[in-house]
Amino acid sequence: MKTLKLFIAPVLLSVLMIMASATDVSKETERVNKSTDVLKAFSKMKETIPHDLISQYEGIVIIPGLLNAGFGVGAKRGKGIALVKLPDGKWSDPVFVTMTGGSIGLQIGVQSTDLVLVFRHKGVLAKVKNGDFTIGGDISAAAGPVGRSSQATTDYKLEAEVYSYSRSRGLFAGITIHGSNLAIDKDANHAFYSNKMSSAEIFEAGNSSNAAVVGLKAALNAL
Repeated sequence: MKTLKLFIAPVLLSVLMIMASATDVSKETERVNKSTDVLKAFSKMKETIPHDLISQYEGIVIIPGLLNAGFGVGAKRGKGIALVKLPDGKWSDPVFVTMTGGSIGLQIGVQSTDLVLVFRHKGVLAKVKNGDFTIGGDISAAAGPVGRSSQATTDYKLEAEVYSYSRSRGLFAGITIHGSNLAIDKDANHAFYSNKMSSAEIFEAGNSSNAAVVGLKAALNAL
């Protein structure tokens, strides 16, 4: 009996570790799927992200359900993904990221926002120092032009480093993404890719056969 217990204990531990790993992966897969849903929702909007912008810019961050809450002092937090363009023009595999921030001013309420940030240069994402940067500090963002093409958006020159787009649910006053910190979610990356790849290495890869990733890139290309 004692021998049997000694045998069962490590087996159960292994099963629990596998189950925990599967749960982590499912959470990250859900994040990818939610990001795909955001892109599909944006594509159906009349005033969507211009195709010219997507074709010319080199990076994108998608934060589904960014939560904003405040009563004088505000806070925001959300988890999402980031992709950059590879040398052949295709999109990289997704890197998992988190966004956090706070603000002081006239604000009250709670809001859930689907946020999309389009980056002019992929190096801003692919070579992040210390794994994070601040929007409005290290790099500024502007409200993005809308329309099926840039020509339909009062002739935007598309010169901003980052353009932001959002779709909100709930009530909130005084919301802004400036002062928000965008960081690499190393734990999520390790869980999803089952290895110790850095964000820079993931950004250089684009061959994932994961069904959720394939669907994400298809939605991005369709946008």
